[in-house]
Order: sequence, then structure tokens, then C-alpha cells
Amino acid sequence: MPEVVVALIPYITDGDPNLLTTAEALKVLDSCGSDIIELGLPYSDTLADGPVIQAAATRSLARGTNFDAVISMLREVLPQLSCPVSLFSYYNPILKRGIGKFMTIIKDARVQGAGLVVPDVLLEEIEILRMESSKNNIELGTAHNTYYSNGSDEINCLSFRRICIPKVSTVGVTGTRTNVSARVQTLLQDIKQATSKPVAIGFGISKPEHVAEWGADGVIVGSAMVKLLGEAKSPEEGLKELETFTKSLKAALI
Repeated sequence: MPEVVVALIPYITDGDPNLLTTAEALKVLDSCGSDIIELGLPYSDTLADGPVIQAAATRSLARGTNFDAVISMLREVLPQLSCPVSLFSYYNPILKRGIGKFMTIIKDARVQGAGLVVPDVLLEEIEILRMESSKNNIELGTAHNTYYSNGSDEINCLSFRRICIPKVSTVGVTGTRTNVSARVQTLLQDIKQATSKPVAIGFGISKPEHVAEWGADGVIVGSAMVKLLGEAKSPEEGLKELETFTKSLKAALI
């Protein structure tokens, strides 16, 4: 039988505890076998995020993390990585800088293959965002494709050209949970019938056993990793814990 490969997609917040640690964390996640890394740009109004990622963004902004500093770090680090990095940004920071300018900047920083996730862009403004991302060869993920399960459960997905990421592990915002919703496996089966794209799940993944149970094509682990880095006694300790945790997740996927 062919080997079943489940993609590991970790998420961390830029600048928490600092940008030097973020740069090292990207290298650690890459060396541990991550397939895509999601990198969250800190923002003050993180509607889709739970308390762990909100706190990380607040700490990062308080330490002076800004878009220009993030891009400078990425220009240096991305050429050293073997896996693609996807930026996670709310729409307002993109709009303030100018959509075309924002896309050009991240393209020049080599954020292309895995692209850009914008969870809160308004439906009527998607086309301009899509046009500018396409012009710069940047994969765009937005949360406006919807699938229905058994005629009752509505499942919003981050939809890319090549992958679908439903918000189905839990209901609500991001965050770690001891137990993940029992509906996940059923919903995954329904979504797989509705799309030919690979399906990755997130919002609540915190333990190695979570990632191997449901038959998803990929798993996104965010709050658990953000917490390790942000709440460690030192950046060095956080990086060691991140490496151990990521290896345990990757092992559960093999």
C-alpha cells in the first residue's frame, strides 16, 4: 500500500518572545520536518485567535515588533529553510500599507509558495486581494468557502487553490484543548466528499495523539507551540521544548 503522509503545519507568532527567537524557531520547525510553517504577524485585534495567541501578539507588539522588522528577518532566514512559510495576517494591516505594496514586499521576501492567510477579509474585497496576490504569485487563503455537513452543520474553511483548512476541530477561536470535538472525524469525511483538495485541520490540536486519529491530510498546531515559546523561562529553553514537541508531533504522523 502507498504510504499515507499527513502534513505537519505549525504556527508561531512573530516576535514572541523576540524576533531573534522567531528566526531560530523557524529553523527548528524546519529541521524537525514541518511541511509548511504558518507565521502570524502580530495584530492588536485578533478576532479568530484565543487567549494564548492574543497574549503572544500583545507581548510582541509591546516589544516593538513591526512589519518592516519581520520582513527583514524573513529575508535572512527564508533562504535557509527547506519548507515554505505562510504568513498569517489580518486584513487591516494589509489595507493600511496598501494591498499591492504589501504583496510586492512579501514576494520580495520570498514568501510565495505557501503564501498568505487572511482570515477576516470581507467578501466584497476578496477579488482585489486575490488579483494582487495572483499578480505576485502568492497563494492566498481566505475563509469564505463553506461546506455543509448533513444539512445542518456549517463549516467555514480557509480555502486555497491546493488545500482546504476547515475550522472544525472545535467551535470558536483558536486554543489548546485536552479533548477535541468528537464531530471532527465525521465532518472530515463530509468535507472530503465535497472537495478534491487535501484537508488540513486545526483549532485545538495540542497533543501527538490528536494528529493521528482522524484521517486528515494535514494538521495545524498553533496555540500549543506559541505557549511553549512565549511562556518559557528563557528563549533557549523555549526552543528546546519546541524541538521536542515538534518531533513528537511529527513522529505521530508517520
